[in-house]
Amino acid sequence: MATAQDLKNKADNANPEHKEGPVARTIEEYTAKLPSDLFLWAALGSMAVSATLKIMKKDEEALFVGQWPAPFLLLGLYNKVVKVKGHEGEKEGGSRP
Repeated sequence: MATAQDLKNKADNANPEHKEGPVARTIEEYTAKLPSDLFLWAALGSMAVSATLKIMKKDEEALFVGQWPAPFLLLGLYNKVVKVKGHEGEKEGGSRP
């Protein structure tokens, strides 16, 4: 049976260069091309749609759409980090820790 230390050692040695995989790299390449305002407007728009649905007494739909702003804002933060930091710090001005 593996001990906690064995599992920690395996995890530490799984990706020693701390490189992103091909899927993450591809996503970063595409999301870096999107303007950051897009995510802010999507969040604000979904709040407006949710409020409108609530006024129209469509409570379940309003709750569903009302959950969208937080993921949009998180995606916007991810987008901004990729733009500022670059892919794995490879962009000019970026640095690896």
